[in-house]
Amino acid sequence: MTPPAHAAHLAQLNVATLRHPLDDPRIAPFVELLDPVNAAADGSPGFVWRLVEDGAADATGLRPAGEDVIVNLSVWKNQEALWDFAYRSGHLEVMRRRREWFERHVEAHLVLWWIPAGHVPTVGEAMDRLADLRAHGPSPRAFTFASSYTAAEAAGHPDAVAPSAG
Repeated sequence: MTPPAHAAHLAQLNVATLRHPLDDPRIAPFVELLDPVNAAADGSPGFVWRLVEDGAADATGLRPAGEDVIVNLSVWKNQEALWDFAYRSGHLEVMRRRREWFERHVEAHLVLWWIPAGHVPTVGEAMDRLADLRAHGPSPRAFTFASSYTAAEAAGHPDAVAPSAG
């Protein structure tokens, strides 16, 4: 079944700068949590899609933002579903321990934006949204949980919503 033309999903990109390489024993607790946290995301209500490197179980081998930066790119049915996973699930434990494994970012490291249902965002598109947020602050094109916009608000602004898949 094809979703209605007006249906929108929420895309998110999160970047994290590693304190040490992924094969370093100091990062091992994070690496051990990857599979269970990704499985939890995949099974969460409202989860639609997540970026996975070809031939891998996750996207940690992709380094579009630098050799020491890992990315997480996913799509959710709505902001509430993403919030519930991020802050009301086992993922919260990872968030609490993030300073053990990742550097503190001065610039924005999380960006949200609305996409047409069925569209799969590219890493390039995601990095562009993050750059937009960093350069111009929150807008219907690129925002955060703290400064969010609805899909309807994004639909009313040029260039806010990604092109339809197809």
